Amino acid sequence: MKKQFLKAGWLGLLAAGILTHAAWGQSDPTGKRRVTSTYAITNATVITSPGQPGSKATVVFKDGVILGVGSGIQIPKEAKVFAGDSLFIYPGFIDGAGNMGITKPKDPERPKDFVSSNPPDEIAGITPWRSATEQFSASSSQVDDWRKAGFTISQVIPDGGMLPGKAAIMVLGAGNATNLIQINSGLAANFRGSRGMYPATAAGVMAKFRDVYQNSTLALEHEKMYASTAGVKRPQVTPTQQGMAAVVQKQIPVIFTAPSDLEIRRAIALQKEFGFKLILSGLENYETVIDLIKSTGTPVLIKLQVPDDKAVKAQKSEGVTEDTKAQYARVKEAYENALKQAAMLEKAGIAFAFTTIDAKAGDAMKTIQTLVKNGLSEKAALAALTSNPASILGISRVAGTIEKGKMANLVITTDSLFKEDSQIKHVVADGFVFDFEVKKKAANGNGKTDGAPAGSVEGVWEYTSETPAGSSGGEIVLKRTNGVLSGTISYDDPAGSGKVTSPIKNASVNGKTLSFEFDVNAGGLSLTVSITGEINGNSMEGSLSVPQMGSFPVKATLSSPSLSN
Repeated sequence: MKKQFLKAGWLGLLAAGILTHAAWGQSDPTGKRRVTSTYAITNATVITSPGQPGSKATVVFKDGVILGVGSGIQIPKEAKVFAGDSLFIYPGFIDGAGNMGITKPKDPERPKDFVSSNPPDEIAGITPWRSATEQFSASSSQVDDWRKAGFTISQVIPDGGMLPGKAAIMVLGAGNATNLIQINSGLAANFRGSRGMYPATAAGVMAKFRDVYQNSTLALEHEKMYASTAGVKRPQVTPTQQGMAAVVQKQIPVIFTAPSDLEIRRAIALQKEFGFKLILSGLENYETVIDLIKSTGTPVLIKLQVPDDKAVKAQKSEGVTEDTKAQYARVKEAYENALKQAAMLEKAGIAFAFTTIDAKAGDAMKTIQTLVKNGLSEKAALAALTSNPASILGISRVAGTIEKGKMANLVITTDSLFKEDSQIKHVVADGFVFDFEVKKKAANGNGKTDGAPAGSVEGVWEYTSETPAGSSGGEIVLKRTNGVLSGTISYDDPAGSGKVTSPIKNASVNGKTLSFEFDVNAGGLSLTVSITGEINGNSMEGSLSVPQMGSFPVKATLSSPSLSN
């Protein structure tokens, strides 16, 4: 039986259940298992930091830490090696003050002696002692969605009232791990009033913030005096005052959600009054206060979204009055200015980052591309996703760039990140590898070659693949009919009885990259195997990907070119 499965090669091993999670597949989108902890991605175009040109390099990481980056990196013997040909590697994206994976806490019951003009802090939404870790779930579908969009770290803030609690910085790795990088990384705050009680208005929130801050300051002074002076009454410190202590002592910042210019001014006014550290988050309309933000040196997190253009598209071109036309012009100007705000921040020299709060993961890259089209440089856009948030959150030592010793957080794309057709194929978070479906670029997915030279891949290719089961291979036969590429591939029968052949599907050639799929039945298990490789003359190098097993290096040689070549 053992010899029979050795003859069957890697598919036989799958059918035997010997290999169920290896290589890329060790971290299917659930990220629950990691069979090995050492990986090497070879010959990929690596962009180590914003503004740096991409260069062909190898990235090696182990136990979630990058061991080396470069062209002459020594690959450990135990490493799982993947061909990164035609792929681009960027630092993992970082989210500031987001709410992915956060659940809303239960509203506390009001006491019988409740007085709306002076409610208990917890009832009024003043809970600075709480931690976002109490509300965060790494297995949330929101976390999956944002990881698919390239995010590997998120500073999450708790849900609640005007002072909902402390933020925590989480790595979006395995769903069954703690994922905590830093607890109590800032105090979340906003101008959200309490319904039916004080503070119900923005002015009331500001007054209450002053009251809480000043009482917390007095409580700390009382504690200090009690600790050093005899005869002083023992202080009665409330949970709110204890929760505010780190802010008063300037150990952590207040992360004020302030979408409008008015709320930005209010938050900065409070900061000037008390001198606490401040981060502005959730910015939407900030064009008029850019100079104020710059003069105060306040770090900012802008929303990763752009306003919709429904109002602009709804404008009529005929049958409208001059007043209506003027109104249309103002609406259009406001919309265009909103799209240019990020570029204005860059021009002002303000190093901003993004927050995913209220944004949609599926629109993330489209939003970035829209901002770039409206004046934001690609360097600043990448910085806002990587190095800037790392600096703002104080985690530059471990994240934000691809360097030896930093966390293995990577975004792996099919093309340069800012190209419209670029797609995220893999995301590495905390050393766990997540694979995502990549849509075929060929028209209708029918194998058309998108401008590749006709007949350049037709013929018989002899291929070999190196897997944990050893070397195996067969023949790839490609032909084109009416512009559609098709063919067959032979491989070791999973049942161990020689070679079998399957038809090729979804074949396409984009530039020098050939990709296709074929179906295999392995011990009653139906799966789709994909091959992607870069063609140079009569040779090809790339990877062979098997669901639940992973990706393995594959090489092929065109032994019998088509007569049409």
